[in-house]
Amino acid sequence: MPATLMNAAVLETWLSAAVAAPSIFNTQPWDFRLDPDVPALDVRAARGRSLRAADPAGRALHLSVGAAVFNLRVAVARHGWVPVVRLLPRPDDPGLLARVRLEQGPLRGGDHRDDLYEAIWRRHSSRFPFADRPVPAYVRAELAEAAHASGAVLGFPAPAERALLLRITAEAEDRNRSDPERATESRRWVHREPADRADVGLPRATLGLQDAQERLPMRDFTAQRHLERLPAAEFERQPVIGLLSTAHDRRTDWLRAGQALQHVLLVATAHDLRTSLLHQAMEWPDLRRRMRPAPEHSGHVHMLVRLGYGPQGPAAPRRAPDRLLQEPVRHEGRV
Repeated sequence: MPATLMNAAVLETWLSAAVAAPSIFNTQPWDFRLDPDVPALDVRAARGRSLRAADPAGRALHLSVGAAVFNLRVAVARHGWVPVVRLLPRPDDPGLLARVRLEQGPLRGGDHRDDLYEAIWRRHSSRFPFADRPVPAYVRAELAEAAHASGAVLGFPAPAERALLLRITAEAEDRNRSDPERATESRRWVHREPADRADVGLPRATLGLQDAQERLPMRDFTAQRHLERLPAAEFERQPVIGLLSTAHDRRTDWLRAGQALQHVLLVATAHDLRTSLLHQAMEWPDLRRRMRPAPEHSGHVHMLVRLGYGPQGPAAPRRAPDRLLQEPVRHEGRV
């Protein structure tokens, strides 16, 4: 079947799909540029929306951009093009994180499930309690396969290891709340609805609840030191936690981990699972190193993924497609 002709409406759909990906604090640290002569879409880091305190090395920024790249791949394939991704294509331009070349021809099968495009629009982080209901083994296996297909490893820690990982995450949450610079940075990305009409950041309605039994260290983006002021609920007794890691810890690995993370989240959504992300410990180098307590987890951890059956979280805002696209690439000697 011939590829769909790319036009403005198709391009807008692709960008809308890309930015539906999760990003740290919903900063949406990405911009896009079309090279119509190739054709290709460049995905660039939006450094103005980086987190200097929580993410000084930019690892979480790369994860966020990687997640957007995976959504873009799914959307491009849906419209009959073959997306060919090259990570960090120009060493002399460190802000260019990925190039998605748009080729015509038969789609290569096996990259992802056919229903992931629909899952892009349904996936939202849910920071609410889930049911105490196990995730079937075959679903866990498919989630692990999705991570592997994108260059990462997703493991499901046993109860003792899971408890240790959550304790380390709780320690990180306490540090974040007590650190004045990080607390200020976190609060800067929280806004009220509908008084604030920001298209980035986190409306209070999306923040969820605190775990009354302290089994799960849910992130307090408002960085309040008095937890009794926050709404609390009883979360699941046996949370299902996935541990996402890569063998190495280079910038390309961060981008691959972001693609793997989004692949996992979309497959989970296709199975009617809800998800939320526990990233606090990854923001402290010493705690991140401690997130590999078992010998088989010898890689570099990027995220804890909480999965379960429960209410769908509200959607956080996204930047409009017409605000995402920079001026097209212009080749020397061409108009």
